[in-house]
Amino acid sequence: MADTLEVNEASMQALASYLQKTLDPSTRHEAELFLNKLQQSQNFGQLVLQLIATKSFAMHIRFAASLLFKNFVRRNWVGDDDGDSKIAIADKDAIKGRIVDLMTISEARIQLQLSDAVTQIADSDFPQKWQGLIPELVSKLNPNDFVTNNGLLQTAHSIFQRWRPLYPSDNLYTEIKIALESFCEPYRQVFMATDAMIQANPQNVAQLKVLFETLYLLTEIYHDLNCHDIPEFFVTHLQEFLGLFHKYLIYENPLLVGDDEDSPGPILQVKASICEIVELYSKRYEEDFTSLPEFIQTSWTLLTTLGLEPRNDTLVSKAMSFLTSVVKNGRHRDMFSSTDVLSQLCEKIVLPNMGLRESDEELFEDEPIEYIRRDLEGSDSETRRRAATELVRGLLDQYPTEVTAIISNYIQHYLQRYNANVQQNWKDKDAAMFLLTSIAAKSVGSQFGARETNAEVNILDFFEKNVIPDLNAPVSGAIHPILKVDAIKYLYTFRGQFSKDQLLAALPLLVRHLESSNYAVYTYAAICVERILFMRVSGTTGPMLFSSDNVAPHAESLISNLFRLIELGRTPEKLAENDYLMKCIMRVILTVREKMMPLVSLCLGRLTAIVQAVSSNPSNPKFNHYVFESIGALIRFICTATPDAAEQFESLLFQPFQVILQQDIAEFTPYVFQLLSQLLSFHTRAELSPAYQAMLPPLVQPTLWQQQGNIPALVKLLQAYLQKGSSWIIANNQLEPLLGVFQKLVSSKLNEHHAFELLQSMIIYVPMSVLGNYMKPVLIMLLSRLQNHKTDRFKKCFVNFSFFYMALDKEGTGPDAYWALFDTVQTGLFVQFLKTIWLTEAQKVSGRIERKTCAVAMVRLATGSKTITEGTNFDAAWPSVITALVKFFEAPQDVKGAAADAAEDDQLYAIDIEETGYQAQFSQLATASTAKFDPTASVQDPRQFLVEGLVRFNQAYPGRFQHGQVQLQPETQVHLANYLATAGVSL
Repeated sequence: MADTLEVNEASMQALASYLQKTLDPSTRHEAELFLNKLQQSQNFGQLVLQLIATKSFAMHIRFAASLLFKNFVRRNWVGDDDGDSKIAIADKDAIKGRIVDLMTISEARIQLQLSDAVTQIADSDFPQKWQGLIPELVSKLNPNDFVTNNGLLQTAHSIFQRWRPLYPSDNLYTEIKIALESFCEPYRQVFMATDAMIQANPQNVAQLKVLFETLYLLTEIYHDLNCHDIPEFFVTHLQEFLGLFHKYLIYENPLLVGDDEDSPGPILQVKASICEIVELYSKRYEEDFTSLPEFIQTSWTLLTTLGLEPRNDTLVSKAMSFLTSVVKNGRHRDMFSSTDVLSQLCEKIVLPNMGLRESDEELFEDEPIEYIRRDLEGSDSETRRRAATELVRGLLDQYPTEVTAIISNYIQHYLQRYNANVQQNWKDKDAAMFLLTSIAAKSVGSQFGARETNAEVNILDFFEKNVIPDLNAPVSGAIHPILKVDAIKYLYTFRGQFSKDQLLAALPLLVRHLESSNYAVYTYAAICVERILFMRVSGTTGPMLFSSDNVAPHAESLISNLFRLIELGRTPEKLAENDYLMKCIMRVILTVREKMMPLVSLCLGRLTAIVQAVSSNPSNPKFNHYVFESIGALIRFICTATPDAAEQFESLLFQPFQVILQQDIAEFTPYVFQLLSQLLSFHTRAELSPAYQAMLPPLVQPTLWQQQGNIPALVKLLQAYLQKGSSWIIANNQLEPLLGVFQKLVSSKLNEHHAFELLQSMIIYVPMSVLGNYMKPVLIMLLSRLQNHKTDRFKKCFVNFSFFYMALDKEGTGPDAYWALFDTVQTGLFVQFLKTIWLTEAQKVSGRIERKTCAVAMVRLATGSKTITEGTNFDAAWPSVITALVKFFEAPQDVKGAAADAAEDDQLYAIDIEETGYQAQFSQLATASTAKFDPTASVQDPRQFLVEGLVRFNQAYPGRFQHGQVQLQPETQVHLANYLATAGVSL
């Protein structure tokens, strides 16, 4: 087909035939390639929409087309890395002109996909480039067609809900204002019509289900529109809306309850949404919320009457969250202050929701990994236990002594019942443990456990009496596994309250639990070990609490058990399911460091086998990341202690790495490139080994660089090649391909910073007698980009690069060489850039090494550049450079010493990987990172370096310093005199 598609029957038939092929595994790949290519054609989006609208095509083809369209919008609507959209403006306008109308007349399945597409377009274009969106949505609302309304309201909600987490700004308020102008009154009319229809159809189940879906979307949109402020419209109609919210918070209709005990029905969803709204109002708009007491009483009644079925969980959690927000607000202290009210609150609301239910036990036994994630990662934010715990902590904020006493009595009651029959009453011990944690830990974080505790609870005494016996009990069979988990979790939660010696004594108990046959028990044990090893001497800062000597005696038992447990998974998905176990392996290696030497072969063999097994379906990004961090940690510590070990690592890793690269496993290739870079940096040979030599030519092929996730890692790898093998690169004509990579990177706004990283490595490691032949075209390329497609980041990179070039003490670099390079492009250009860009931008340079480099460059310019000191440029340049340099020194930023970088590097491999997060395309391996190169490492104190330079300059050119000094501002002269006086120098 041509570059511009005809939107006609023939084109639709051709498109439909390829969509049909995507549904057949034997032809799917070929069809997807064709469709991906076809998406680059003009009118493609319009053609797909026309096919969706043509009812003569089969439903499954039209639905496939709607999926194709949604993905087409997601991938192409927003500009690529150079800021240019792949869809022509005319196409975009035509799509926006049609899609809402098509969405309203499409079947539900297709409507959902088109609604997603509208939302994605709105993310980019609303309101500036799609001002007619909300009026068009509103115009389609029909008080008699609630199925269509639901599609429209779902789209509106998808657009509006993105406001909720955003910080307030003028642009945000403008966007909300534009939406409100045409939306509010039609929204209110639909709300009233929905209410009327519900009242008119109390026995029509089918109609009620549609209407309650409408009501749910209306309440969610109410939340969206009020999330930052109460709009004037809603202030005017506040009592009307609050009346409706209260009406549906107490609404009951047995026809809508259903038989499913697990999934909330439409009424429960609406009530949970209303609870979120009243919580928002109680927190932010309390003055307007005059009916707050009525909602408090209603929520209390709800919480004391709703059953324990899982379908009620979300509503119970939201209602408790609302009560928690009220309790925490000191202005309502009197409402709950009596002992009787507090006791009722604890007895009727907290305790019933703290208990372990049958559904919790089933989850523990049938899906333990899901149980653990809900428990530890906050994915259980809508579970009853977490909500009840937050309510207890809210009560403790206001009534610490009273609530501690009430809950403590219940804890003792539960423990007495447990001790009376430990086999039958184990749930009482579980409840006691959970209650104790809720009152003892005022704030808990996954990184450091309980940071703030309740002084009225003796945590260590409870541990010795009630937790240690459970940890000492046989690993399996003696007590219920949930009590084992409770005991381990107690140590996990309060680890910061124990001394190092107490934790070391507990470590063997935890290691022993890795031999448990219960999935949850051994996983919690691994989690607890990992978090204990992550602890620092002084909370969140300082050196690690446990040294390699502390943990090395347990290393083999830990590592072998953890690998054994991971390898119980018989499929790639099950193997990679439990990232907690792999994270623990990583943390053990990070702690034991070079003392892992006896276990290296064991670890690498198991790790590479795991990589090969999961590579067929890399389903768990966290697990994969920890695997490669573990490999990186072994390389880092063992090769640092024994540099010759690099070749042993290469012999063990090259084969599995080669398989990953040959199979082009996109999730793993960035990791492989990072580890290859790390290995190469430890290389001790005089020249590159044959394996590395053979690898370089494929690395500079364009295909590898098309995958964005590869680029940061490939750049680091090429930098390692330059560091270790520049002579081989030159001798084998590989420099020009590297320059080709630089050219590709520098032309991309997304990768421009990587271009400068690569160029700086070339300048450092390639002799200027070779590289100098290419520097003029390189500079022209940079200047052209600066002139035609400048971004703030490119300008910053160019400024930093210029100071780097001038600061570097190497043949062919320095200020005079850079000046001469500019003169080859245009005479006088250097002084122009010096005054208009470099000196003005110098004050914005950030980063310790970058600022030191900037300072050294300016010192070299002022004291060592013959082009300035000997030529006619002295008066034009010297005072400006000195003025900028003094201003730079007086700015409150540190430019001295390497101690900060050394400390950074020391902590690099101690960081919590979850702190750094993940990116969809590239995740930096902390263990494979290298210390930033300091081009001015020989200079410790830039001010002292200036003084020494001025002394040399004054000796070489008597009188010039005094001549230049009188041209400086008095304030600059004073600072300069202070630098000289501090150094004991007089000029």
